[in-house]
Amino acid sequence: MRQVAALAGVGIKTVSRVINGEPNVSAATIARVREAAERLDFHPDLHAGNLRRGDGRTRTLGLLVGSVGNPFSGLVHRAVEDAVFERGYAVFASSLDDDPAREESLVSAFLRRRVDGLILTTISKSQAYLAPEVRRGTHLVFVDREPAGVDADAVVSDNAAGAALATRHLLAHGHRRIAYLGDREDIQTARERRRGFLEELGRAGVATSDIPVINGLHDEASAAHALAVLLDSDSPPTAIFSSQNLVTIGAIRALRSRNAHRTIALVGFDDVSLADLLEPGLTVVAQSPQRLGELAAKRILSRLDGDRTPAKTYIIPTELIARGSGEIRPRE
Repeated sequence: MRQVAALAGVGIKTVSRVINGEPNVSAATIARVREAAERLDFHPDLHAGNLRRGDGRTRTLGLLVGSVGNPFSGLVHRAVEDAVFERGYAVFASSLDDDPAREESLVSAFLRRRVDGLILTTISKSQAYLAPEVRRGTHLVFVDREPAGVDADAVVSDNAAGAALATRHLLAHGHRRIAYLGDREDIQTARERRRGFLEELGRAGVATSDIPVINGLHDEASAAHALAVLLDSDSPPTAIFSSQNLVTIGAIRALRSRNAHRTIALVGFDDVSLADLLEPGLTVVAQSPQRLGELAAKRILSRLDGDRTPAKTYIIPTELIARGSGEIRPRE
């Protein structure tokens, strides 16, 4: 704060008032203080006296996930907490909601609380904004999606291979007109799953130009609507590959609303709660969010313990679970 005050040409108390948003500070002074803080890459240390320990650690980690309301993210969160509990770490968790502005804001909030490390699911095209923190010694591990613009460990599912596995399964059961229901194209995992789907069709000699590929679906409602339009078309698909759990739920609703759940095949990426109790049971390509979270936690602890080996991406395989919906054959 002294350095910020000196650069801005004000007193330390003025810097404190600007940081804390107190009134009666001129707009010009606020601008000077903020510019000085930005130039010095200064982050206020909230509750530092209470949080800091003798070894300089706060025993806290920041965890950024897609949404704490999504079962996949919830399982990642729980796995991280379980893995660090015995080491006395608390986990601050927050939802990304796949919003780049929210990403940087939440990461900044974690850093202001001086967490010892960050486990991050990100959406921004580049995480180069974290480079100063890496140089300062903050440890990062990315989970579910790989980083860009910064060198750090990552723990991800084999998304393209999992999508190929689902596609191969539908092809093996006689389908050639397979619709793809995909998430937003700016999400790395969605792009990888679409790539795996299309490449597997190509390997099987199926022309992809006539294959329905719908991107930009991010929730149940949009997926249900998109599939309903396909089902009402002149050439409806005989099978569906849905690329994430919420999209799969929307697809189930659309199929059941038209009583087509026993005649059109469906394979979803991500397992869904109670999938085995549906009729027919839901065939899925299952990730292991528990394994993703556990390994990400172990990597951040290893880095905190002094591991300085080169950054590495750890790829967790997926598994096809056949329950019935993916084994429906096309009508003659």
